[in-house]
Amino acid sequence: MTDLFSRAFGAWVRTVNASTLRADLIAGVLSALLVLPQAFAFASLAGMPPEYGLYTALLPCVVAALFGSSWHMVTGPTNANSLALFATLAPLAVVASPAYVQLALVVTLMVGVMQWLVGVLRLGSAANFISPSALRGFMTGAAALIALHSLTDFFGLPSPAHHGTGALLMHLANHWGRAVPAALIVSVFTLVLAVLLKRLLPRWPFMLMALVAGSALAFFMSSGVVKVVGSIPAIWPTFHVPEVRLESLPDLLSIAFALTIVALGQAISVAKTIAAKSGQAIDANREFRAQGAANIVGGFFSCYVACGSVNRSMPNYEAGARTPLAAVFSAMLLLLLLAFSAPLLAKIALPAIAALLLLVAWSLFDVAGWKKLWQQSRADFSIAAVTALATVTIRLEMAILLGTILSLVVYLHRTSRPPMRVMGFDSVASGGSTERPFVVISNFASANIALANVGLANVAEGKSSSQAASQATLPECPQLKMIRMEGEVYFGAVPHVSDALRDLRASPHAPKHLLVMAKSMNFIDAAAADLWRAELTARRAEGGDLYFHRPRPEVIAFWQRVDYIKALGQDHIFATKRAAISTIFNRLDRDVCARCAVRLFDECQQLPRPLQA
Repeated sequence: MTDLFSRAFGAWVRTVNASTLRADLIAGVLSALLVLPQAFAFASLAGMPPEYGLYTALLPCVVAALFGSSWHMVTGPTNANSLALFATLAPLAVVASPAYVQLALVVTLMVGVMQWLVGVLRLGSAANFISPSALRGFMTGAAALIALHSLTDFFGLPSPAHHGTGALLMHLANHWGRAVPAALIVSVFTLVLAVLLKRLLPRWPFMLMALVAGSALAFFMSSGVVKVVGSIPAIWPTFHVPEVRLESLPDLLSIAFALTIVALGQAISVAKTIAAKSGQAIDANREFRAQGAANIVGGFFSCYVACGSVNRSMPNYEAGARTPLAAVFSAMLLLLLLAFSAPLLAKIALPAIAALLLLVAWSLFDVAGWKKLWQQSRADFSIAAVTALATVTIRLEMAILLGTILSLVVYLHRTSRPPMRVMGFDSVASGGSTERPFVVISNFASANIALANVGLANVAEGKSSSQAASQATLPECPQLKMIRMEGEVYFGAVPHVSDALRDLRASPHAPKHLLVMAKSMNFIDAAAADLWRAELTARRAEGGDLYFHRPRPEVIAFWQRVDYIKALGQDHIFATKRAAISTIFNRLDRDVCARCAVRLFDECQQLPRPLQA
């Protein structure tokens, strides 16, 4: 039976025991309490009646948790989805009217079907392009948003009239002097108590205990002054098939497509962000199917578009949730609390909730991780910083998209300059051994080709080996250049490789023969094949030639398809370096060999002593 449930719901089923159930139940209680004010606020943002925010926090939460891949993500109403729904549906119907509600429910069904199809068609691999740097920036930006949006309740200030980070900051600046002392006392008390309980009693439900204590303090200290959740409508979602005019479907389809991108982008970002902290693997296709199923079910039970909520998922993880049952408990407890404890829940202090959200936000900043990223890669640090700034200033899904695009741009820039290393023998290091390993003499780039060829010029001019060694520690053959080509040579890298090879041919006393050690050249395309064809033509026109050592089978197969092997010649491809050098040596200019003092190869030792200039 366990195996059956494990295949249906995931490997977490095998981990369920009394300890995990207790932890999930406590986390579920906290999540249910936190969603109350958020559900009302997000429903208002979406232009829906307040109770629809609570509907959206119920069934979609259960379906997504049971059938998704994330163990800690909580699905429900979100800021981004609510604003996007309002912006797209407001021109079609009167906000909060029955017609508007029906449009929202139909759009939710469409979004669910599209999300489910993305998962079924296994298009979730697109989520792999969200880089860890972009996720770090998203996590930090989300933490900043949680903190900023908590400040109004933390200080007891009125809610801002407009949405957006800029409007919120302006609102805080204009109302700073109107902070309510009682609210501030409740906030600070809750925050300090939560921190102390976390340190002294880490196994206890410290966040829930602090929330109850803070709300109790608000009730006994200043009833009516500190803002509370307020009256809660009785809810019980019922099955209902939404109705809409057929002529509206084309418009709704385009709206649903846009909302699908918003919801999937946010959900997978939240799931990956939590997974980065928990170490859990995320199956994007399974997650997308679960999100789709959640919205399909939700559309028939008075729910508008739901997705992974950063405002609930992060506290759920921090509260000690162990399995997806925490989200299931959250929905079930929300129903029970609303049914039997609505008057008591109405007295939950909003400053106490704000204090806990600030604590969650602080845990997400990860200052040590940012320092480490700065030390490891300035480019990745920049990507994370830009993503964090975008998360705060623009929509969440656009921020993660921007971070992903920046990551791909940096990746393309790096791969567009594949390493090209000059190879040779380190005779000193070999200690006279007959087995002389190849070593990297220098990195091969346009900027240092001239420097790399100083020793070649001295040899070609007939200087002694000691004179050449004074300027080139590891001398090279004046007729054969050996380079190691690494990475992918594709259309984006062709200009860099082409410029480097052209500069090499144009340098003074450039070797006419080129041996490319291609074992690490992983991939080529049509543009790269044209590059090597042009290099072959140029070398042969100058009296030299081009050779390859151990190109990968897929590279050879591609060359055969484009007839490059026919132009190059099968005898120009070698399985070993020794065979390559032995063959190429017989094609070198003996007049140059007669004056050469390097005598780099074993074959050179059979030649007469070099002539003096």
